[in-house]
Amino acid sequence: METIMWCRFPTTVVSRLAVASLAAIMIWLAASTPALAVFDKTRSRAERALRDGDFTQAEQIYREILSKNAHDNDARLGLSLALLKQRNIQDAYDHAARVLVADPLSSRAHALLGSAILAAGGFRESIEEFRTALSLDENEAMAIAGLAMIDFYENRSGLAIRGLQRAVALAPGEPDYVFNLGQAAARTERYKEAADAYERFLSIAPKTDADRRARIRGLIDFLRYLGQQKSLYDLSGSSRTTIPFEASDNRPILLVRVNNEKTPLRFVLDTGSGMSVISEETAKRLGLRPVARGGMARAVGGPGRFEIVYGFLSSVAIGGVEVNNVPVYIRHFFDDKLPVDGYLGVSVISKFVTSLDFGDLTFTLSRQRPSGNQDPWNLTQTSDSRPATGALGPVPGIEIPLRTTSSGFLSGEVRLDGVDQFWNFIIDTGASVSVVAEKLAALNEISNYPQAQTMRVYGAAGIAENVKTLVLPRVILGAMSQDKINAAVLDLDPVNETSGFRQSGILGANFLKHFRVTFDFQRGILRLEPLKRNESVKPEQSDDE
Repeated sequence: METIMWCRFPTTVVSRLAVASLAAIMIWLAASTPALAVFDKTRSRAERALRDGDFTQAEQIYREILSKNAHDNDARLGLSLALLKQRNIQDAYDHAARVLVADPLSSRAHALLGSAILAAGGFRESIEEFRTALSLDENEAMAIAGLAMIDFYENRSGLAIRGLQRAVALAPGEPDYVFNLGQAAARTERYKEAADAYERFLSIAPKTDADRRARIRGLIDFLRYLGQQKSLYDLSGSSRTTIPFEASDNRPILLVRVNNEKTPLRFVLDTGSGMSVISEETAKRLGLRPVARGGMARAVGGPGRFEIVYGFLSSVAIGGVEVNNVPVYIRHFFDDKLPVDGYLGVSVISKFVTSLDFGDLTFTLSRQRPSGNQDPWNLTQTSDSRPATGALGPVPGIEIPLRTTSSGFLSGEVRLDGVDQFWNFIIDTGASVSVVAEKLAALNEISNYPQAQTMRVYGAAGIAENVKTLVLPRVILGAMSQDKINAAVLDLDPVNETSGFRQSGILGANFLKHFRVTFDFQRGILRLEPLKRNESVKPEQSDDE
């Protein structure tokens, strides 16, 4: 047993020690005051660089602080945020994680970790981090905004708006929360609120990104125009319609009538686009004029940039169904091999249960029922046991949850053969072939996949020549898999700049064509039913089988 020896100093000795200690402290403070002032000035410069949007400079200053004191957790959290703003997700994650090793009760570190994980597409893990942050500090705005964005991506727009409003109230100077609030308001067709949010964003956001600001100014003009319309996406006509479609290059091409024109136009059904698109040539033929312009956007193909031009259609008729007051983009189409007039985006069909049968090449729209009915696949019965209006009939198959990105396209979790991990892929009926992102293709497990011939890719921004392709041995979506899917290897960074969470590929029509595909947008569900003629589709065994 350890013996503790106590000794009592005379009072005079204690007094002298106290005086000596006080003198030493005063001397140290006097000597260190200039150093502390310089240190505080350096930290202020880093914080100012963050506010001004000079994230590279902020990163450099925080690294300078940490080179002198690696245990400065506040500087490391600042560095993590600067890296996250630059979409350097892995480094942002690493620095937040280092803070948590030293301080597991840091709500800010948990929130930053959750934000990095969410940006990389890890929904489940990010939720845990955000909730931990809020258990430590219920007013951690970054965690509140993070959970709100998960609601936004998973189609709970009302909850997303409430969460983002709270985040903005807690951190009114953070432009990202205001911008995200504008996105959520626009998705719920609250266009005036969306425009007001974007106006506020421009007033508080750094003025360093001229291209982005030009896009937002154009978007505000467009939203103001939409806010003056009585209503958008009004439905009329039949409650259910079925029409044939063409799929010569795998993509479903429909005949639709626009603005009450008698001659039908050829539109690709495009679940890879939130809003519909019409070609410049067709717009000119219809006398359709732009209602707003919005700067330049980045996309795949050619020079990588194209002008954003907004238009407005009075009506789009699909079989016996008519959708009135439809916003569209107007842009040049580069594909002259199989000319089309436009692309029918998710916003036009989102009020329907939408079915694509690649077996008999038919496209069906059926009106969504009230959200109180929780069993949309038992479509022969309503909640009061009467036959459902416009019912598609019982549809066997599997259900797969879908998310919606910030830019409005659908995203699902995909697995690839030999890689024990989920990847977010855009579910895109408008892509004739599937796509793997360059960063994913560079992984060791995938770089050895067989290579096919190069191909030409037509994108929104032009034509990409000699694009590398891979043969994916096996692609798994939900409980269904398909072998030997050709995929182009493309840089998806332009897509990920606006998607909100990382997309590692595109699941195109060359995969979807093996199924009867049904989208229930109200529930955020994709349903796949293998075609009987296709024996190559393989149901996946669950882990407990």
